Amino acid sequence: MFQRAVLRNRQHPFAFLVAWGMIVVSAISAPAARRSNVAIDSSVTIVESADEPAPVRRATEDLLSDFGKVFGQTPSLANHMEGSGQVAILISGPQRPYAGIKCAEPTGGAESFAFSVVHLAGGPVRDVVCLTGADMRGTIYGIYQFSQAVLGVDPMYLWTDKEPEKRSSITLPADFAHVYPKPVFKYRGFFPNDEDLLTGWIPAAKGEHTGISLKVWDNIFETTLRLKGNMIVPGTWIFPDDAQVEAAAKRGLIVNQHHAIPLGVNVARWPKDVPYNFSTHPEILERAWTNAVAMYKPDEEILWSVGLRGLSDSSYASLDPSVRDNDPLLGKRISNAIAEQMKIVRAKYPKAEFVTDLWQEGARLMQKGLIQIPPEVTLVWADTGYGDMQDGGKVAAGQGAYFHVAMMNGNANQLSEMVPVAVIQEELGRYIKAGATSYILVNTSDIRPVAMTTRALMEVAWGGVPAENPDADEAFYRRWAAEEFGAKSADAVTGIYKEYFAAPSLRSAMPPVGLTSAGNAPPAPPRLSNVPREEGDQHYHSEMRLLLLDRLSEHQVAAVPSQSPKWTPPRLMPEFTTEQRAARLERDIRDCEDAQPRWDAVWQHTVAAKTLVDPDREQYYQAAVLTMITINRESNRALLLVARALQDDAAGDTEKARNEAGEALQALDTVEASMALAEYGKWKSWYRGDWLTGVYRTRELVQAYGDHLRDPMAKLPAPVAWSGWEAYFHITEYEGDRSVDVR
Repeated sequence: MFQRAVLRNRQHPFAFLVAWGMIVVSAISAPAARRSNVAIDSSVTIVESADEPAPVRRATEDLLSDFGKVFGQTPSLANHMEGSGQVAILISGPQRPYAGIKCAEPTGGAESFAFSVVHLAGGPVRDVVCLTGADMRGTIYGIYQFSQAVLGVDPMYLWTDKEPEKRSSITLPADFAHVYPKPVFKYRGFFPNDEDLLTGWIPAAKGEHTGISLKVWDNIFETTLRLKGNMIVPGTWIFPDDAQVEAAAKRGLIVNQHHAIPLGVNVARWPKDVPYNFSTHPEILERAWTNAVAMYKPDEEILWSVGLRGLSDSSYASLDPSVRDNDPLLGKRISNAIAEQMKIVRAKYPKAEFVTDLWQEGARLMQKGLIQIPPEVTLVWADTGYGDMQDGGKVAAGQGAYFHVAMMNGNANQLSEMVPVAVIQEELGRYIKAGATSYILVNTSDIRPVAMTTRALMEVAWGGVPAENPDADEAFYRRWAAEEFGAKSADAVTGIYKEYFAAPSLRSAMPPVGLTSAGNAPPAPPRLSNVPREEGDQHYHSEMRLLLLDRLSEHQVAAVPSQSPKWTPPRLMPEFTTEQRAARLERDIRDCEDAQPRWDAVWQHTVAAKTLVDPDREQYYQAAVLTMITINRESNRALLLVARALQDDAAGDTEKARNEAGEALQALDTVEASMALAEYGKWKSWYRGDWLTGVYRTRELVQAYGDHLRDPMAKLPAPVAWSGWEAYFHITEYEGDRSVDVR
């Protein structure tokens, strides 16, 4: 539609100039406040110069769609004022095509924008509503802010299913004219990580060269921009020429790489029999880095991630024996790799900008002063997956943050919210006070389960933490609840969120038995934050499967590699001692018994509040609140019952154990039934991709355990822990046997 309008208006350029000149002569040159406020409806004309960049035009197409949702009809679109009706909405980047219309200037710096109204005397156009950007992304943010603030379009509507109110017209508010300053954080963006649900929901069509369909990727890019993000890490184990990388750039987003794939080298696809060792074969890694940089397209805007980790997000020390248990040498290798990577990039892109994420061992080495970061590289501190930033109080001006609202580590959350808004506000508020506002990347995993905290974090990234207010988190919950479920429910739902985040048990000091995907046992991370770490939805299922496989296999559990290259062989899991097994069961029973009354209470309050929810929002309430709480409540119950059953089984009370296993199965059935209720409409098959938390897999094992208790001769499952393997088999299936180019 946009292109047709542009072509139509280009046919009469001279008529346009004459007509427009007559209007400009009589224009009131400043945004006026002397007349009644302007009313808009579907009769407005949206005017945008044909010279605006393509990403701005994409945002304008979204604005047209938003108008159609609100007014039932899409307005006209033109590339100049000729033929406009009485009210025109002028979208303008920094080139300002209409000098005679004195729109307010966005004086707030890069990515700022301004709203204003210019009243014209004479001519067909009486009122011009100006959406003016300081640059390309400022213009895009102005478009989406107008949709949100004036049309009432939820910036998360793609994930919350929230439709704007139908209106016949909308009068601009008296305070419409406003200059929006530049954002607090310079770089702000999403990392859809461990994207199992997104992949299973709508897989890419054959030939799209991506795991998630390009339509869903475009939804993700749109949401990022509506929340005023400017950056995207477009997937976990990807190659620089994957289709979604180019698609992100066409949406106007900066492409970044996450910490495990510096410069875009997909180390989960490292070629077989090729050394990955910067000490003995630096030339191989340097070729891989050089080739990855060459694969990006010249017109893609890249923020380069530099660093050195091992294969598939393990520590580099797991691949290089010379640096194992030698932190000074490990720090030196990482520092040298960063310097070499910068040389490679600058040979092609002299003005390149860089970041390095201090994930896991990076924070430890930086705390010891063992990594040398060049001053032109933005140092980014990471959390451990719970919002607990690992800077140990050392964050400084010019630095940044890598923050999870979802985390796949076998113990955190993949299917539900876990990080309280208070933690987001406190930790990022601390960074803002320190001036560490160069970068904020939020790990969103599959987005839909963490829509609320994703929005909370992105609002802080753009506008900062609300003014000093001990209840700022509660204010956010109340606003979110009112917008998403209706004003009547706001108080009740606010209380539910506060209860929900306080319900889980805290992480025990007893570490889970496990290995990283490269086969090395990671040390317990140092405690560098006072933020509590709760048990997330994955904990219950990882724990149940581990306990049951250990029991059914008589302690012969093997693990199938998850994110590792295909050629990585299976490995044996560490074996529990009798004392460890007993202690683990006691811990699980203690923690689950402690948490269950809290889960039961929040569940009762959630059911009671449903009567206060707007009728048209009941399905989303089911998906975002009832299902979320059911997953955690019933999974906690199932783990409690499984642990009790194993205790009673070991004590020789088979009948009691069998009954407890049956009750655990019922709890998991309740989880699956609730998940099915959240698969309404477009969300059909949403949980098909639940390969990482793996509720279905847990249920299979509980069923097998119950069968074994009834009949010791019943068939047993293979003694293989494969959580995560299936997820990445599907997520990266489109890559075939492709490997990193090291030639």
